[in-house]
Amino acid sequence: MIRVATCSCGQLRLACEGEPVRVSVCHCLECQRRTGSAFGVQARYPRERVRLLEGRSGRFERRGDTGSLASFRFCQDCGSTVYWELEAVPGHVAVAVGNFAEPGYPAPAHSVYEVRRHAWVGLPEGIEHID
Repeated sequence: MIRVATCSCGQLRLACEGEPVRVSVCHCLECQRRTGSAFGVQARYPRERVRLLEGRSGRFERRGDTGSLASFRFCQDCGSTVYWELEAVPGHVAVAVGNFAEPGYPAPAHSVYEVRRHAWVGLPEGIEHID
């Protein structure tokens, strides 16, 4: 199975092969700022199962709360963050789940930085909660 993630304008396209190894919700303040929402949702794939189909990307790097580097790739035309790599998780690429625009995408199994979760956010039953 190949899933294609695209930015909002369609200029930047990424193909991901197979099922993700992890799908998670992140409530950290940086993900809230990055998405403009109350949380971010990411799907993690081994790097060898991800390939750039087309497009130009800009890069933004920042240190997370734990001090590790995150390198985000975004469309230079519309600004959508499509994917990123985390120094703390080498050999993997995280892709913003919303960029797949697939309502049937697998649900998250992990919820991280819950200490910053908005009180009104409900999560799937059985999800692993990590502060």
